[in-house]
Amino acid sequence: MFQPNLLSAHRILVTGGGTGLGRAMAERFLSLGAEVYICGRRQAVLDAAAAEMMARYGGSVKARAIDIRDSQAVDDMVQWIWSDGGPLTGLVNNAAGNFISRTEDLSPKGFDAVANIVLHGTFYVTHAVGKRWIKGGNPGSVVSIVVTWVWTGSPFVVPSAMAKAGVHVMTRSLAVEWGRYGIRLNAIAPGVIPTEGMTKRLSPGGETTKAPNPMGRVGTTDELNNLAVFLLSDHCGWLTGQTIALDGAGHLANNGSFQELFAWGDAEWQRARDLIRAQNDKDRAGR
Repeated sequence: MFQPNLLSAHRILVTGGGTGLGRAMAERFLSLGAEVYICGRRQAVLDAAAAEMMARYGGSVKARAIDIRDSQAVDDMVQWIWSDGGPLTGLVNNAAGNFISRTEDLSPKGFDAVANIVLHGTFYVTHAVGKRWIKGGNPGSVVSIVVTWVWTGSPFVVPSAMAKAGVHVMTRSLAVEWGRYGIRLNAIAPGVIPTEGMTKRLSPGGETTKAPNPMGRVGTTDELNNLAVFLLSDHCGWLTGQTIALDGAGHLANNGSFQELFAWGDAEWQRARDLIRAQNDKDRAGR
């Protein structure tokens, strides 16, 4: 679909780039010639992903473990990238946290676990990169991964819906404020694209091969990758301030997600909490 080496002059940072959708996008950028940086919270996972990607495509993938909720750590990472070879040309804000819960069951800690990564972390990375672009007179492109709930809202994922709506508004606001510097900001709102993390926390014990949208299927990582490549490339330089839904028109037809969970009682919610907690414990053990 794209010319070989389309991104050969690009240096791109993908947050949450060691697993799931982040890794898929990072690998696609590498395959098209980009120099790639990935960050996440587990160095071993990042290092394995970087090694596997370079073994397949060559090129350069550099990894750094970081908690993007720590603004100073974020700034240090971005300075490390600049010192490693110059400014980035692109940033993909992919790192996120989410899980299903009845809102009345949420603790402040549970709310913060999502909001601090999605809203604060995304802003910290965007700000650290953007201020360096502006200071150096460098153009750049930011792509943030959000959700269709930024338009519709959604029950049972209120922290994520609120935080992603903030990223959507950040995208629109900074597209206006930073357009004069040649900096573009866009967002992608995918529908269901199955990954291990998404399945374990948003459909614990369930399956994600079907999706209630007019096209009757889930999305693929290739479809997301292709859109991200286009937005980061030099071929859509006048496109900015947009959030693009990639969901088979699901949000237009259904006005939100997780409607089926209204049928759950206490027993089903307890089972979901137990499964989500087990996955969280497994992830923490790997850090």
